[in-house]
Amino acid sequence: MKDILDQLARRREIARQGGGEARVAAQHAKGKLTARERIELLLDEDSFEEYDTFVAHRCTEFGMQAQRPAGDGVVTGWGTVNGRLVYVFSQDFTVMGGSVSETHGAKICKIMDMALQNGAPIIGVNDSGGARIQEGVDSLAAYGEIFHRNITASGVVPQISLIMGPCAGGAVYSPAMTDFIFMVKDTSYMFVTGPDVVRTVTNEVVTAEELGGASTHTRRSSVADCAFENDVEALAEVRRLIDFLPRSNREKPPVRPFFDDVSRIEPSLDTLVPDNPNMPYDMRELILKIADEGDFFEIQAEFARNILTGFIRLEGSAVGVVANQPMVLAGCLDIDASRKAARFVRFCDAFDIPILTLVDVPGFMPGTVQEYGGIIKHGAKLLFAYGEATVPKVTVITRKAYGGAYVVMSSKHLRGDVNYAWPTSEVAVMGAKGAVEILHRAELNDAERIAAHTRDYEERFANPFVAAERGFIDEVIMPHATRKRVTRAFAALRDKKLSTPWKKHDNIPL
Repeated sequence: MKDILDQLARRREIARQGGGEARVAAQHAKGKLTARERIELLLDEDSFEEYDTFVAHRCTEFGMQAQRPAGDGVVTGWGTVNGRLVYVFSQDFTVMGGSVSETHGAKICKIMDMALQNGAPIIGVNDSGGARIQEGVDSLAAYGEIFHRNITASGVVPQISLIMGPCAGGAVYSPAMTDFIFMVKDTSYMFVTGPDVVRTVTNEVVTAEELGGASTHTRRSSVADCAFENDVEALAEVRRLIDFLPRSNREKPPVRPFFDDVSRIEPSLDTLVPDNPNMPYDMRELILKIADEGDFFEIQAEFARNILTGFIRLEGSAVGVVANQPMVLAGCLDIDASRKAARFVRFCDAFDIPILTLVDVPGFMPGTVQEYGGIIKHGAKLLFAYGEATVPKVTVITRKAYGGAYVVMSSKHLRGDVNYAWPTSEVAVMGAKGAVEILHRAELNDAERIAAHTRDYEERFANPFVAAERGFIDEVIMPHATRKRVTRAFAALRDKKLSTPWKKHDNIPL
């Protein structure tokens, strides 16, 4: 019996060594952790239960039968994050470059199936050289099986991808279908075709970092949601994110202890909006002063900075926030902002996370670039996302809410549940200057009369009371009481139920 136990211990130790000391050292030299080190940091201490430790590939082509490492380049299993169940796979670059084989893919699929069956998040750590060439179509089939499970799991359990090394070719499509993608600066990259192929086909000379690095995907392409300095920081932030999310679409988001007064008054908010309507202010200040303990987990902070998205807690419960940012492009909605916010709203709705919308929007961005780029369809994505969302929706208009952008930003007309406005808000078709130039174009040469018409328009429409008179605004509130009013509104909506007509699925304007 002792011999068998010793044999098991030896096998486990060999499996845990991955590709061996030299390759582990090379991984560390690049500033990267190994697959198992990443899992240890991600999960609660001693909570990891590994599966398929001894799985080996079955390929016999190109002499592969002589090299059959245990685990086949990926570590899979389950554990807990702050006591809550998650399933995880972590590709091991020290074993055959983390390349995906038939059995490597089968290990990932098994974990994804278990996550779906048991209703728990899937966290994937990607660090792979791509498909294992020696296995040919079998490795491609493995990718296809993973993709299918990403699709099946979408909207059922949260899916989070960590890109902690190379992720290229067909491999990029699995993370692309997950809910959140985190990257590590300088050591991770994603692209469909690498720099060498790009240079051959298009004659463009570009580095891997420029083509698919963390900066590119968080600022330009919007493929990734966040980028961090190193593996440790990225894993710590995933642990923080998981705390905002439910285990599955069958559960409510977790409620955490909070130590903040629900009725907290913030006098500084009474002067947040400048007297000059053209002066910007930072909407993050409002978010932080509403949130429990001023905690805001921002999503896609570097992309489409004219709109803010992320998670806060109110009375310990997770709430998704969408907010125009007057500091960038005056808070206008453009193509990128519409796409960013629409995807976030749909995620929140899929997982029963209430949505708080903070509005200061002068309209949609004008210009040929936006029109040629399809802002009509992209703007409709945001409108569609808000309109179809059945979760509790609370809206606060702080200043401008003009034109179609007013309607799009979770207005009462898109089934907003509670719609508040500050006294500084203006709900109108457009600003006073533009309106007067259209209504009184025959008098444009008379500056005095135009000024009088502008003052008259401002008095009549540059306020929230016309909308409040029609019931489109539920209440005009004092800015300093915003946290109290918003928190109480969500408390009243906890048991909200809203049914929609049966359909196989909608046809959002993609």
